Amino acid sequence: MIRSVVAGCGSYLPDRVLTNVELAKMVDTSDEWIRERTGIVERHIAADGQKTSDLALRAAANALEHAGVKASDVDLIVLATATPDDTFPATACRVQAELGVTQGAAFDIQAVCSGFIYALATADNFIKAGQAKTALVIGAETFSRLLDWTDRGTCVLFGDGAGAVVLKAEQGQGTNADRGILTTHLHADGRFRDLLYVDGGPSSTKTVGHLRMAGREVFRHAVVNLAQVVNEALEAAGLSQSDIDWLVPHQANKRILDGTARKLNIDPARVVVTVDRHGNTSAASVPLALTEATRDGRIKPGNIVLMEAMGGGFTWGSALARW
Repeated sequence: MIRSVVAGCGSYLPDRVLTNVELAKMVDTSDEWIRERTGIVERHIAADGQKTSDLALRAAANALEHAGVKASDVDLIVLATATPDDTFPATACRVQAELGVTQGAAFDIQAVCSGFIYALATADNFIKAGQAKTALVIGAETFSRLLDWTDRGTCVLFGDGAGAVVLKAEQGQGTNADRGILTTHLHADGRFRDLLYVDGGPSSTKTVGHLRMAGREVFRHAVVNLAQVVNEALEAAGLSQSDIDWLVPHQANKRILDGTARKLNIDPARVVVTVDRHGNTSAASVPLALTEATRDGRIKPGNIVLMEAMGGGFTWGSALARW
């Protein structure tokens, strides 16, 4: 069978770094309060005039270089974002144009923090169906544009950034010994919309709106849903928790990462954590963490890597791959 093999990873973070100490001068909070409750030390903020497509383009170019793949070989671009440049066209089309790609398809996916997992699953299915051979999957966000900077419960959590992976079609044997994506699982439950949402949009308020979140409820659902979808992936692939070399979770909050690891009985040393240095970057967080762990040598060829995320909607999902 055809497998989607990860050929390269790339990332980009804006130059501007916003520390907890600086935030404490803007809103009623402190470095100690933020670190204790979230594990976050700093986050990156896009410059004025710097768009989501700008971040996505830098991450995409970085991933293509790492993969040794030319832009002219890309026949599918799937970009996950909740903060597009424009209502339309898709931000993916902007990236496609800037890369000089003129063939294939390009479109956005909106599943908030689960967006990259949704995009990865979509690209994987295109490749398995024979409709694409080389896919660029991107998660990119300028979440700072959605924040209410007077709300300490949300503004301390989020940052801007982009990450990308290049997927290439390769022949596999159909077993869990194959390189590439072994299984993906996606879920949604729209009943919980009011726990994590933005209070604006083109057809409702005609404005962008601000992010609103019931933090305790989101935490409770996140730990349960993420543990469930991880076990679902392992069962589908015929693997156990001990087979996981690296868990690469959505970087939302250190407490959620720790709680999920405990529930799964996974050694925290096998969990890739980057939330301390860039906060919650929504759809960008998984590929940012993937890129760091791949580039620094932690994730090695042959490793079993399990990615998972949960976001507004609620949406959640997992992707299991052999590197």
